[in-house]
Amino acid sequence: MPKVEVKENEPLERALRRLKKKIEREGVLKALKARKHYEKPSERKRRKMRRNFRKR
Repeated sequence: MPKVEVKENEPLERALRRLKKKIEREGVLKALKARKHYEKPSERKRRKMRRNFRKR
C-alpha cells in the first residue's frame, strides 16, 4: 500500500496529490479495476491480443 508522509507546514491537498500520483505510478487503481469483475480467460486473451496489435 502506498504511503505518503505529510511534511511539516505542507498543505493537505499537496500531500493528497502526491499520494494520487504514487498510486497511479504503482498501478494500484488499474489492478483494482481489473479485479472488480470476473473476466473469462478467453476475454482476457482477446483483450491482450488487441492491446498488442495496437502497439505495432
